[in-house]
Amino acid sequence: MTDLLRLATAGSVDDGKSTLVGRLLYDTKSVLADQLDAVHRASVDKGLSTPDLSLLVDGLRSEREQGITIDVAYRYFGTPRRTFVLADTPGHVQYTRNTVTGASTAQLAILLVDARKGVVEQTRRHAAVLALLGVPRLVLAVNKIDLVDFDQETFRIIAKEFGTHAAALGYPDGSVLTIPVSALHGDNVVTHSASTPWYEGPTLLEHLETVPVEPDPHEAPLRFPVQYVIRPRTADHPDYRGYAGQIAAGSVRPGQEVVVLPAGRLTRVTRIDTQEGALTEATAGRSVTLVLADDIDISRGDLIAGQGEPPRITDELDATLAWLAEKPLRPGARVLVKHGARTVAAIIGELRTRFDEQRLSTVDAPESLELNEIGQVSVRTAEPIPVDDYARHGRTGAFLVIDPADGTTLAAGLVGAPLPVQGG
Repeated sequence: MTDLLRLATAGSVDDGKSTLVGRLLYDTKSVLADQLDAVHRASVDKGLSTPDLSLLVDGLRSEREQGITIDVAYRYFGTPRRTFVLADTPGHVQYTRNTVTGASTAQLAILLVDARKGVVEQTRRHAAVLALLGVPRLVLAVNKIDLVDFDQETFRIIAKEFGTHAAALGYPDGSVLTIPVSALHGDNVVTHSASTPWYEGPTLLEHLETVPVEPDPHEAPLRFPVQYVIRPRTADHPDYRGYAGQIAAGSVRPGQEVVVLPAGRLTRVTRIDTQEGALTEATAGRSVTLVLADDIDISRGDLIAGQGEPPRITDELDATLAWLAEKPLRPGARVLVKHGARTVAAIIGELRTRFDEQRLSTVDAPESLELNEIGQVSVRTAEPIPVDDYARHGRTGAFLVIDPADGTTLAAGLVGAPLPVQGG
C-alpha cells in the first residue's frame, strides 16, 4: 500500500465542502497554531459558539473582501498511516473546469451532497466527470446529516440513488462508499458518531487511511516530455546538452534504449542528472535531466519514450472533450491543442456525440457543445504529435484546447476516452 493518497473534492455550492476540508485539517492537526487562533477570533467576531472551520479553506474575512480566490487549491495533510494531497475545487456550476483540473490525477474523490437536498444535477454532473477522468474510487459524503435528525431512511434513499447512478457510470461494487457526516460537528469525519448507531462503516478518515490505491505507473513504458533543453556552455561542460522534464510514466536508467518523438530517432540514455547528483534510476513523478548518447535535434515539446511500446504519432485525434467555455463549440472551429509542452494549431472536425450526464444517454451528431457539456469529437492537428489513449497513459493521453485569439482554455481533452455511457 502506498503511503500517499491523491484525492479531490467536489460538490455543489453550500454543501459544506470547505467545512469538511477544514475539519480534516483541524482534526488531523495539520494547521498552524496562528491559523487556529485567527479562525477562533474570526468565529467569535461572527458570534459563533464553535470555530468556523471553513475559514481554514476559504480564507479569513479580510482576504475574501479583497477578492482573493483560488480556482484549485492543493492542501497537504497527514496521519501516522498515510499522507494526503487534496485538490480542493470550487462548487459553482461554472467551475466544472476546476473539477476536471483537480480530479485529473486523483486516486479517490470525495463528492458532497446536502442531506436535505440529496442527489442533485450538479452531483450527477460531477460523478460523470469523475468517471470520464477514470478516478477509480468515490466517497459520497452525505453532509449535514444532523439537519435531518440523523435519519437513517434519508441516508438510505440518497445512498441507493447515488449507487445506482455510479453503477451506470461504470463504477464496480466496492469502489463507492457512502458516509453520513456532519462536517460542522465532526460526526463520522475523524471519529465515529454516537448519533448514527445504524452506520457501521468506517469514518471518512479511516477510509482515506486504508483504501487501496494504485501506485504510480512505474512499470509502464517510459514517457518523458521534454520541458527544457539545457546547454550551460561552461568551461567545465563545454559540450553538455541535457533534456529536463518530469517522468510522466515508467522508469529510466543509464544505458536504456529510447526513441525521440515525433522525429523517431533512436538513441540511449547516458546520464540521469538532478540537483542532488546523478541517479542510477528514476521513476514516474521524478523531475530529472536526461543526457543522451547522440547529438539529436530535440526541442521543448518533444517526447522521449521507451523503444518497446512507443506512443503513436498522429495528426488525427478521436477524443472526448469537456467543454469549459461560455461560447459554444461548433465543427470547423480553429483552436490550439496543448499536449504536454507542445502547442500546435488544430481544427475541430466532426461532433460525433454529446453525453447527457443527467439521463446517462448520448445524442448523436450534436450541432454544438455548450458550457460544461461533454462530447466525442474529431480533431486534426497541423503537425503530428505523439499520443497515447488516455485510459492507458493519462499524462500523455490528455490535452487542452486553447483559444488562439486570447489564450484562454476552452476544453479539457482525453484521447480516445469513451464516454461513461455508450449508445443513445
